[in-house]
Amino acid sequence: MVGAGLGTRLRPLTNLCPKPALPVRGIPLVGYQLALLARHGVTEVIVNTHHLSDHLIEAARGSCPDGVELHFSVEDELLGTGGGIRRVAAFLRESDPSIIIGGDQVLDLDLTAFIAKHRSRGDAATLQLLDDPRAAAFGPIGVDAEGSVRRVANRFDLGGEVRSGLYTWVNAIAPRAFDWLPDREVFSHLDHWLIPRVEAGERDVRGEVATRDTCVWVPVGTPAEYLEANLTPRPLSYLDVEAVAEQRGVRFTGDVVVGAGATIARGASLRRTVIWDGEQVPALPAADGVFAGGAFHTCLPPRIRGGRL
Repeated sequence: MVGAGLGTRLRPLTNLCPKPALPVRGIPLVGYQLALLARHGVTEVIVNTHHLSDHLIEAARGSCPDGVELHFSVEDELLGTGGGIRRVAAFLRESDPSIIIGGDQVLDLDLTAFIAKHRSRGDAATLQLLDDPRAAAFGPIGVDAEGSVRRVANRFDLGGEVRSGLYTWVNAIAPRAFDWLPDREVFSHLDHWLIPRVEAGERDVRGEVATRDTCVWVPVGTPAEYLEANLTPRPLSYLDVEAVAEQRGVRFTGDVVVGAGATIARGASLRRTVIWDGEQVPALPAADGVFAGGAFHTCLPPRIRGGRL
């Protein structure tokens, strides 16, 4: 599981907590991925970490399902998405396929069916894509009629695209794919590992395009996305979020998420607010933000926080 990024777009929240450990409805993001993997039979997971590693390790261990063995790869220096994979390639080779998944989103899809499709075609790598109107904003990946990757956003285009989708950061990787990892420490898994394979004329890097009926993908990359993930939850096939959160001591009061052990002073007026565990909220008016680290942090884009539009 990829969890080593800095989460710069989510600052100042990620100054307090690494992005994969951010609580969404009281459950760390990493806990969602672990629950999804466990539901589909995964029994060993390795998480790469860098920024505030101790926080992420604690969050992963505290939300790990029974029967899943956790390992960690702590990067003293960021290695990029590809370098992080290369560092743990020996571990990943042991599975056919291994699943490489991003740790900073809320996902729901039939991983079992995804893996079966990957195996049936004998692919080296299969990327889970999503047919979604948000694709243009995130840079879609295009595939041809057989599903082979032909385009990656505006960085690479071989032509022949018949369908595209946004990249959900879910990948099925066959052991042989690790044979062509570049011999370098820091690199991108797409630009420097998978795309060169496609450029060389190989057709075993494919994209499987799902629809919004079969795949839930909730990005948590900006404060606004983080707030929306907390306040507009999607039902998930593998996790009863409300029940798990309440067992943890989380409370839901209208459009306010109150973390375990958090207190709210009499006279506080809160709307569309997420309060992290253990916070003490004073008697203040607050809306559209997060109370964390002893302070309120707005999640509204700068242009609509005040003044003229």
